[in-house]
Amino acid sequence: MSAIIENSPSPVAVTPSRAYNRRASLAVLCAGTLMTVLDGNIVTVAMPAIQSDLGFSGPGLAWVVNAYLIAFGGLLLLVGRLGDLVGRKRMFTAGLAVFTAASVLAGVATTQGLLIAARALQGAGGAMASAVVLGMLVALFPQPREQARAIAAFSAVGSAGGALGTFLGGALTQALNWHWIFLINLPIGVAAWLAAVRVLAPERGAGLGKGADYPGAALVTGALMLTVYVIVGAGGRTPAATALLAALALALFTAFTLRQARTARPLLRLRLFRSRVLTGANAVQMLMIATMYGFQFIGALYLQRVLGYGALATGTAFLPAPVAIGLLMLGLSARTVARYGGYRVLLAGLVLIAAGMALLSRVPVHASYAADVLPPLLLLSAGFAAAMPALTGLAMSGAREEDAGLASGLFNTTQVVGGSLGLAVLSTLAASRTGGLLDRGAELIPATAEGYRLAFRVATGIAVAALVAAGAVLRPGSR
Repeated sequence: MSAIIENSPSPVAVTPSRAYNRRASLAVLCAGTLMTVLDGNIVTVAMPAIQSDLGFSGPGLAWVVNAYLIAFGGLLLLVGRLGDLVGRKRMFTAGLAVFTAASVLAGVATTQGLLIAARALQGAGGAMASAVVLGMLVALFPQPREQARAIAAFSAVGSAGGALGTFLGGALTQALNWHWIFLINLPIGVAAWLAAVRVLAPERGAGLGKGADYPGAALVTGALMLTVYVIVGAGGRTPAATALLAALALALFTAFTLRQARTARPLLRLRLFRSRVLTGANAVQMLMIATMYGFQFIGALYLQRVLGYGALATGTAFLPAPVAIGLLMLGLSARTVARYGGYRVLLAGLVLIAAGMALLSRVPVHASYAADVLPPLLLLSAGFAAAMPALTGLAMSGAREEDAGLASGLFNTTQVVGGSLGLAVLSTLAASRTGGLLDRGAELIPATAEGYRLAFRVATGIAVAALVAAGAVLRPGSR
């Protein structure tokens, strides 16, 4: 028997085998995404063990994270466009292979240089696999209801994977050692690659001759890498050096934009930014991710440095987040978007995120997890579970089919830039506030707690700004 897709403009028959292949393809894409998302977060709880084992200095240790972020964020836009040209399946499977090989290198690393190099290679592989996923999902599920369900499943994996990585990082580090946070990717990566080769439908792509603007690629990749480098390393440089690097990044972006406007075969079609919904969704996402990413790191530090939690206890404390996000996204998100529309669901989610951050800004020094930490954690999880799929659907609806890979890469790029920016700003504010209080004679733990509360207050303001921007730019009548 065959089924008929609901709400299709003309009835399209879908055989059971085709439906199965699409579900299998969705599972493969989600599995690859989960592996890269987990590894972007799993390392945070293991940082003290890595520092002790390899003898990193404080500033040097930051490069275990920064090397990944710079390569990942800098390459997303380029590999997203290349996925449109050479075929998204090829780019996805190549990314899985590079990421898995780099994970093994990181797992066996015994020197600082090898670990940092392996993390940069992981970032490159993660970018290759992640940049084309949304474009593949849109092509696999063109009908609105099915697409909403697929995006909800993808968003659930990506969103819950971040918090789950914190738990797994603590568990593996405490039960075995930090090497296993990387080595565990070997069996997962091999299985995901084999499944992707077998299940994903082949595609030819437009061909490199249709848009291989190599000078433009060099300009935008350099600009994005330098931007992420400026953000994640701002605390270790003088203001003058940071301003100079930021000016250089801006100059590279300007040169890239001018080239794209004049070249016959641009890497990035500037018409993409004429879509108000696509541009607005990326701007809103940058603010929302800045809030959530900052909370994830500042919240973990609060539990460890103020409440005295260990690595495993910190990971366990965050565990309700991926559970709540997964259940809500898979169980309710697609249906609520289909019933009320992405715009309304997005606004409701942003309201919950702002409320959760506002509650966190009041956490006391001697907090109770059940009374002071868990309620805002669940509010943030519910808000993100509502907002992220709705925002993703809005963003991808603003791109043409031939630009789907590029739009996917752009959406992922704003995630990295927003997360890096939020982390840099909020952690700097917290450290500055704590340092000022210590200089005036305050005790360490109360001063540290007040620094984190300031960061949470600023994050609340960023969430409110995202809500206002979404209401102004993404309102259906204003598009």
